[in-house]
Amino acid sequence: MVVRLLRTYHSQGTHGEIWIGGEFVCYAIELPWLDNVRNNSCIPEGTYLLAKRYSKKFKWHVLVKDVIGRSEILFHPANDAKTELRGCIAPVSRISGIGRGVQSVVAFNKLRNVVYTSIDKGVQVLLEVLKKGK
Repeated sequence: MVVRLLRTYHSQGTHGEIWIGGEFVCYAIELPWLDNVRNNSCIPEGTYLLAKRYSKKFKWHVLVKDVIGRSEILFHPANDAKTELRGCIAPVSRISGIGRGVQSVVAFNKLRNVVYTSIDKGVQVLLEVLKKGK
């Protein structure tokens, strides 16, 4: 299964649309593109393996594996990229401003459920990050 993140870049944040199998799932917010600088930039465009992960802070969430020069890149809830993200991706129900969204927990749970269901069935889940319009 492929989770497609179609990005639109802004100087203060990155917006995305998350699609699975041609079906829109939710929007996403990220930090702006700053040459993949740890904790300050969104991750590079490319294809990554997704996995289940648990932490005390985020409970069950989604890990983006094998990001060059980065570690612990996650999908987790957040409504403000600048104050709540350090390179991770936050699903949101609606974009409310540059790098900002609303109802992140709702969007995150929707995405996590689809990803976890596939992983639990033994299906490999890939994240494909692309600039929108490519």
